[in-house]
Amino acid sequence: MEGVVMKTSFWQDRPTLVTGATGLLGGWLVRRLLELDADIVCLVRDWVPQSEMVRAELADRVKIVRGDVRDQELLERILGEYEIEAVFHLAAQTIVGIANRNPVSTFDTNIRGTWTLLEACRRSPKVRSIVMASSDKAYGDQKQLPYDEDTPLQGRYPYDVSKSAADLLAQSYATTWKLPVAITRCGNFYGGGDLNWNRVVPGTIRSVLRGQRPVIRSNGQYIRDYFYIEDAAEAYLLLAQKLSQKVELAGEAFNFSNETPLSVLELVERILKLMGSKLKPVIRNEASNEILRQYLDAKKARKVLGWKPMFTLNEGLNKTIGWYRKFFADEK
Repeated sequence: MEGVVMKTSFWQDRPTLVTGATGLLGGWLVRRLLELDADIVCLVRDWVPQSEMVRAELADRVKIVRGDVRDQELLERILGEYEIEAVFHLAAQTIVGIANRNPVSTFDTNIRGTWTLLEACRRSPKVRSIVMASSDKAYGDQKQLPYDEDTPLQGRYPYDVSKSAADLLAQSYATTWKLPVAITRCGNFYGGGDLNWNRVVPGTIRSVLRGQRPVIRSNGQYIRDYFYIEDAAEAYLLLAQKLSQKVELAGEAFNFSNETPLSVLELVERILKLMGSKLKPVIRNEASNEILRQYLDAKKARKVLGWKPMFTLNEGLNKTIGWYRKFFADEK
């Protein structure tokens, strides 16, 4: 299948570092890397027992290093002692509301954490490919939609600024020191394993399963891309593999998207329909410091990487709903 990383010898026994492994994307990426027989090291700051990596017992099959992505000495030790060749940098503070309330911790993790990792990689000659998680939020608010990779990075709110800055740091390291780093800019991730209940997809599913009306904290009109997490993991693997084979991809950014933007209200209504629920959402209209309309053009990823998503929005949502049904059944 086009766009899917087949089980080839590329990942077999390849020493691979994943930062942010207990996050949503981290769990699914580690799962795929294990299926591809990679030799995985995970940098973990906070132990999250409910995370997919712990619940699915993936943590028992990888090397775990406890520590912080802002610790350069630790990162250089990991990269050197484990002879790391591929790096996936996912560690970040990812919640917009938290960034608005706690901007300094968000800037520190997302910006300083990024330059610390890049600098450690620069000083580690074995590293062949680094895939760094930026975001569609790095583009900030733009009049022209959808955003393509030539759209300027102009975040203004705290979370958006942290992603713009990290993105530019990666480009700087690629341009100045030829560091083999490529950048992903994705829409809003959703999928099983997301335990941030203030996010619209897990929050809505949990409410329905509890027989409660789902809450929309905005006015419901914000338009976004929603990107299924298994597609995201596959995109990251594909980009890392292509980057190690084509040095000219260093410094390049790629949008990954299903290219089917919809409003928060439309997404919630779609989830309600798929779950057979007649509940009506509560619209709180409390959101602030967020961009009204954001969505991506993924033409470059399709053309340059031969990538395409494996799942439609409905297919991804159905798989996600199934995951949470099982999760709450197991909790009981």
